[in-house]
Amino acid sequence: MLKRYQHIVGGVFRVVDAAVVGAAWLAAYWLRFDLEVVSVTKGIPPFETYAALLPLVMILWSTVLASMGAYRPRRMLRRTHEIQLLIRAHSLALLLFIALTYVFSEYRYSRAVMAAFAGLSVAGLLGFRIALRNALRIARARGWNLRHVLLVGEGPTMDWLAARLKKYPELGFRAMGAVVAADSPTKSVGGVPVLGVFEDIGRLIGEKRPDQVVISLPRAQYPQLDALLTRISDEGVEVKLIPDVHEFVTVGCEVEEFEGLPIVNLNGSPMEGWGMVLKRATDFSLSLGALVLLSPLLLLLAIAVKLGSRGPVIFRQKRMGLDGRTFEMLKFRTMRADAETGGSAWTVENDPRRTALGTFLRTTSLDELPQLWNVFRGQMSLVGPRPEQPYFVQQFKTRIPHYMLRHKVKAGLTGWAQVNGWRGDTSLDRRIECDLYYIRNWSYSLDWKIIFLTVWKGFVNRNAY
Repeated sequence: MLKRYQHIVGGVFRVVDAAVVGAAWLAAYWLRFDLEVVSVTKGIPPFETYAALLPLVMILWSTVLASMGAYRPRRMLRRTHEIQLLIRAHSLALLLFIALTYVFSEYRYSRAVMAAFAGLSVAGLLGFRIALRNALRIARARGWNLRHVLLVGEGPTMDWLAARLKKYPELGFRAMGAVVAADSPTKSVGGVPVLGVFEDIGRLIGEKRPDQVVISLPRAQYPQLDALLTRISDEGVEVKLIPDVHEFVTVGCEVEEFEGLPIVNLNGSPMEGWGMVLKRATDFSLSLGALVLLSPLLLLLAIAVKLGSRGPVIFRQKRMGLDGRTFEMLKFRTMRADAETGGSAWTVENDPRRTALGTFLRTTSLDELPQLWNVFRGQMSLVGPRPEQPYFVQQFKTRIPHYMLRHKVKAGLTGWAQVNGWRGDTSLDRRIECDLYYIRNWSYSLDWKIIFLTVWKGFVNRNAY
């Protein structure tokens, strides 16, 4: 019954989305040629010319949204993630639509109409989706459209799940009871009363008729899992299995399927698919533009470094980047040519190895500008955790928990730690905390926020020495 209801809800969302984008396309024509926010100078095209594309618009958006999973059950998906999914799907559909109208039609549709349609359609999609989701959440919080869940197992993971189901009633899940091992003294799991032991699971399913059975066993009880699943296999109830790896999930977790075999992916990189393509395209275009625009300044600084002290203009140093691979990071030289003859050393305040010009370059962060070339080549990104020398990485990874996870993304010119003041000789723990926050919560808009904050707060920092 609930499966059928999910298909109905998905169908409603599909119809609403198609209607929204169709209405946005017609409204864009009306805004441009009937309302004339900007005066029309080349004549008004027939309405039928634009109305003829209505089926294409509705079918294309519906197909792209469905292919990207916009109509799957989303009870436990955070709203921000659903919004990001809709924006990505909308952007892809818009690009395909523009390409199709350009390649297969001799008529050139108004760019103003396209721009208005892009804005109206994404606003409409997000607005109606949020409104419908809120309506469903309110209904579930009041006891409608519930899914009754039987919890099987105990331990921190199951306690956490039970607490979250109680905390967010609008998700529509109700824990009707728990089932534990026969030798367990537990009377409740996360506040959910224990109804029986593993041997009772078949009888309890028959009596309680749950919509779902959620299993999460402590690793010590894994030998009992086979018998437990065997007892459930003929009950015809939906089963969800949560592996006891909660403490190892630092960056993220997802389940993939390979030839019917579920594979749990721990701490994978969040930057994949179109997000990765968009981030790389931004890095490439902005770094290229910056190298061209700043070339006079780069030349001036290079001459100043050369005249200021003996040694090369560019300082090259091995740093660790994406997936632990090393690359040569470029900087304007700010220290004496023999500064590292004794080996790698952490920079300190009033470092005696600095040159007079080097002090100025470090304080203003101008010494980092050559790294635009690293970004252009794809070795770094504009935004990401700052890269560290392999020598120090070997020390930090044994002392600081989860340190190596910062290498799940490309190193950056600036990052969340830097805009929050954690750069130079500051707390490594706080910097790692900021780096992991960035990786967990990465989005294209977060990158732009960090870039904006970097420019807004300026490049001068008292900890840069």
